[in-house]
Amino acid sequence: MLFVAAFVFIYYTIWALLLPFISNDSSIHELFPSREWAIKLPLFLLLSGITAVGLFFARVLLSEARKKSAKGGKKV
Repeated sequence: MLFVAAFVFIYYTIWALLLPFISNDSSIHELFPSREWAIKLPLFLLLSGITAVGLFFARVLLSEARKKSAKGGKKV
């Protein structure tokens, strides 16, 4: 997993930070997608992650509220 993370980090760094300084005639541009995806892809991943965490918290809070109400209903 460490090697995959290092590869992704190096690939993205070259793609987003170094590629603008390399001339458009270079064949290295063929190895990377359009630069607009250098912003869109991380933004999509970030929003998906925030949504997943929010949904997880909502599920846990609803589950705890149901347990609390069920427990409270038995005491009365």
